Amino acid sequence: MSKAIEAKGLVKRYQTKERYGFFKSKVEVVEALRGVSFTVNYGEIVGLLGPNGAGKTTTIKILSTLLLPDEGEAYVAGYNVVKEPSEVRKHIGLMLTVERGFYGKLTGRENLEYFAALYGLEREYAKKRIDYLIKLLELDKLGGDYKLFEEFSLGMRARLSLARALLSNAPVLLLDEPTLGLDPPSARRIRELVKNLAHEEKKAVLYTTHNMFEAEIVCDKILLINKGVIVASGTPGELKAKLPKLKVLILSLYGQSVENLQRTLGDLGLKHEISSELNIHTVRIHVQRPEDIFNDLVKKLVSSGFELLSARIEEPTLEDVFIYFSEGYL
Repeated sequence: MSKAIEAKGLVKRYQTKERYGFFKSKVEVVEALRGVSFTVNYGEIVGLLGPNGAGKTTTIKILSTLLLPDEGEAYVAGYNVVKEPSEVRKHIGLMLTVERGFYGKLTGRENLEYFAALYGLEREYAKKRIDYLIKLLELDKLGGDYKLFEEFSLGMRARLSLARALLSNAPVLLLDEPTLGLDPPSARRIRELVKNLAHEEKKAVLYTTHNMFEAEIVCDKILLINKGVIVASGTPGELKAKLPKLKVLILSLYGQSVENLQRTLGDLGLKHEISSELNIHTVRIHVQRPEDIFNDLVKKLVSSGFELLSARIEEPTLEDVFIYFSEGYL
């Protein structure tokens, strides 16, 4: 497979002002990207996976020529994003948000006709392409031909945004969290379409998300990004295999003090995450041999005022892999 996207050492810095007092402020430099490098081949979906603020959207904006990198180089379809931006734009379909850029007083079809003209598509081709996309994304069944955009549901807006990204039939797709906020049926439909576009039509897809489940079922390869750095990469299976000796011990506990639970686990030197609802706490502990620590751990927790409700051992999930690498468990 040939390279559709190639990023080499991308760095992007932002200057922000932090105010203190009534009239004073100081300038701080935030590094959104700190040497990001990766490739995406035609016919594959590469997921850029990370929490909000990790650098996912910044990467997409650089590749789509909306931002200039401070350092590094990037190529899309063989064209340099800084030196040849007009060529890059001819070869990409971009989906940044389901809301922006559309006109509320136009129907879905009228919006697509407007963007087709803006992209310089020949009128007859544009009409056939719009007809095809409206049917493909089932917008015709949802009223996309006659409803005004301002009347669209969030799911319809997402489908229309994807249709706009596909208008020019570009070989490279940059999709920034395309299912964010959607109901399960709409999200499933978009995921199925994206997989078909890559695997059947051989388009290259860079797909950003913070949804671990979605990344695992959609992407052929995953890049884990955190604080502007890619901390690990590979297929979902390869990433999990990087933790071959770890298991996840999951405890459900009853107790009133989260602080006391944090302190108890911290005293034992165990790497863990805690989620709580009222006085029920779910603890995930990464450990090589859970059976070796289980009895002593439970005794310590009980003596600290907690009641064990349940316990189980699982193989690491993609979320565990991300937490492991991004928080320095190595």
